[in-house]
Amino acid sequence: MNTAVIPYDQQERMARSLVNSRMFGIESVDQAMALMSIAQAENRHPAIIARDFHIIKGRPSKKAEAMMRDFIESGGRVEWHALDDTIADATFAHPQGGKVRITWDMARAKQAGLAGNDNYKKYPRAMLRSRCVSEGVRTVCPLATS
Repeated sequence: MNTAVIPYDQQERMARSLVNSRMFGIESVDQAMALMSIAQAENRHPAIIARDFHIIKGRPSKKAEAMMRDFIESGGRVEWHALDDTIADATFAHPQGGKVRITWDMARAKQAGLAGNDNYKKYPRAMLRSRCVSEGVRTVCPLATS
């Protein structure tokens, strides 16, 4: 996609709207502007980058579902072996990056210091799936992670 460069003043207005909408979890105009800088560097529209990234501890991080979408669009495949509130186990394969099996369970999340987080308590399957996807895609197709 070839997106035109958006002038700074228009980006700043969009940044204020993104923050005020509270739709994307962006907490400040500076965070929104940083994401827009990433968007411009990747030749993407700012709304797409706001949809695909979140800010975790002050740093932009691509969402697992966005990684998965870009991974599959680039020829990647995923085979799920298990996915429930206790485990996410999948094999990730890509023609250019090989094949790897990744498993995330609550014991591993606890070891990583994640299991005590509210989201892991409320949505364990989704959180384990996201960790599995992030690691799997980063391993065999880092281009899909930006």
